[in-house]
Amino acid sequence: MPLDPTDPWSWFARAQSNLSKARLGRQDPRIFWEDLCFDAHQAVEKAFKGLLVALGQPFPRTHDLSRLLFLLRAHLEVPEALEAVARLNPYAVAGRYPGDLPEASREDWEEALLLAEQAVAWAEEVLKGLGGH
Repeated sequence: MPLDPTDPWSWFARAQSNLSKARLGRQDPRIFWEDLCFDAHQAVEKAFKGLLVALGQPFPRTHDLSRLLFLLRAHLEVPEALEAVARLNPYAVAGRYPGDLPEASREDWEEALLLAEQAVAWAEEVLKGLGGH
């Protein structure tokens, strides 16, 4: 059964899926660090969009985490520390294709994972506070 895009928890299910993939790390040397960073970015993007759905706020088809934070800030108090998720933006599009970005490193992945874990945890707590599960 497909997930319901009008249900914020559907967005969080997808965010958790991406976060779980990012957490797996480089279990195979054929996995690129930037692909894991892409999953970290996707986790944050989907968590933020889930919050916007919960708030009844439309959002543009964007991968720009700063833009999504701006939209959230109009309705929520967003911790300033979350601004750092903007560092994940390059992985949204350019990081998926050869030569578009410098190759990511283990350290880049560790930072991306930490940022994603913090952002998704914050968003989930906010959603629960809004009356979610």
